Amino acid sequence: METLIRHLEGSSADDSVYREAAEWIKAGELVAFPTETVYGLGGNGLLAASASKIYAAKGRPSDNPLILHIADRKDLSGLVQEIPAGAEALMDAFWPGPLTLIFKKRMRVPRETTGGLDTVAIRMPAHPAALALIRAAGVPLAAPSANASGRPSPTKASHVYEDLKGRIPLILDGGDSPIGLESTIVDLSGAVPEILRPGYIGLPALQKVLGTVVLDPALLKMPGKDTRPRAPGMKYRHYAPLVPITLIEGEAKGRAAYIKRKAREAAEKKLRIAALVSQETLPFYQDYQGGHLLLLSLGERSRDESIAHALFGVLRRLDTLNLSHVYSETFETGPLGMAIMNRLRKAASFQQIQVDQEAEDE
Repeated sequence: METLIRHLEGSSADDSVYREAAEWIKAGELVAFPTETVYGLGGNGLLAASASKIYAAKGRPSDNPLILHIADRKDLSGLVQEIPAGAEALMDAFWPGPLTLIFKKRMRVPRETTGGLDTVAIRMPAHPAALALIRAAGVPLAAPSANASGRPSPTKASHVYEDLKGRIPLILDGGDSPIGLESTIVDLSGAVPEILRPGYIGLPALQKVLGTVVLDPALLKMPGKDTRPRAPGMKYRHYAPLVPITLIEGEAKGRAAYIKRKAREAAEKKLRIAALVSQETLPFYQDYQGGHLLLLSLGERSRDESIAHALFGVLRRLDTLNLSHVYSETFETGPLGMAIMNRLRKAASFQQIQVDQEAEDE
């Protein structure tokens, strides 16, 4: 299959592009498109065969639920059994935007779309191209991230092409994704709202609207083989480059000393490692001499939205650099710290060590 790329220019000429994309979706095919979070891989969310094509194109396990994307709140009632008061408040505050809500589904939503669950995840994206495509297609779009399963999510059309060339007919190129991390997912199907995936909308913002919100305990540990995922990305290896990653927790000086020691050990074996760092901690590495340590800055801790925006692009780059191992600082603090660390922990398969500053001082 040939994969075409259509560049969106933000003009009336885009209308024909959206019509073309909508025809592919109406025919049961898939189209990759930009959102404010990451690029999505869209198919008719009410057609079981389209959901099956999404799983096949991504190489995604079929028990990993898909998110339905809608362009109008009035479309929600036809997809879910009930809309709790808390959901109305969240939609008033954050829709359109990077927030996915989980409801009990109606029968017309195929179980293939929901990974076999009786609940359905739904969001209304804020990106104009995403909304235009949904309206042109006339159906809710089932759309996970448009990458090969397990790979870092795509924030550029070129990332989609790299992973899915020959597997889908069309990619809509709308430039870089503004946020760069997937949406926050909140489960409203139970007695207490629960965060299943942290994202751009953090816990304090959700608590301000709802009051009580809890975190799924699975966010901080590797899920077991028998775990049934209730939302995308909960169970399987995700966001991961091929090169192994270890997260290093501790004070900045101690982290840097540990990573420089690992670089010297790599040099003895004629290997090269990389370190994912922030702009603020780069000075701790200035005294290291040698080409066996590659420093990759993710951005500024004082503006952690810059780290969120850069993260997936840097993770994708790692596999092109002939590295034996990658060590990453942790980024717990800041408004997006929980979301950034959720992605990094999964990328590292939860491999994290604590370093003691005194032991690592040079």
